[in-house]
Amino acid sequence: MRKGSEKTVNEYITECPKEIQDKLRDMRFLIKKVAPTAVERMDYFGIPGYSYEGYDYDGMFVWFSYKKPYIRLHVRPPVLQEHIKEVSEYSVTKSIISFPGNKKVPVGLAGKLIKASINVMKKRKINKK
Repeated sequence: MRKGSEKTVNEYITECPKEIQDKLRDMRFLIKKVAPTAVERMDYFGIPGYSYEGYDYDGMFVWFSYKKPYIRLHVRPPVLQEHIKEVSEYSVTKSIISFPGNKKVPVGLAGKLIKASINVMKKRKINKK
């Protein structure tokens, strides 16, 4: 559902450089493959994000974005710290791994990080009274 001037995920992708769009679509496909029932959203940070209801941080567990020259995968802390050896060849922050836009995104690694982020989220179930 669209609110005000909020973009759709398709619009976000098509506004990125043409040479990056297929890689962003691949990232989207991967997230949907790992988490097929997750809700796809654009209301957190203005980038594509995915959530499950009933968890802290509004159930958000992963996002993807493009910031020249990188395709970025945003995950919950402490996922990247827990996979520090596996992500060591990439630029990382507390919650973002940046893959060079001119190279293939490592699908195996990205999928593993997405799953780990879901697991971190699931540990933080909100108890509704």
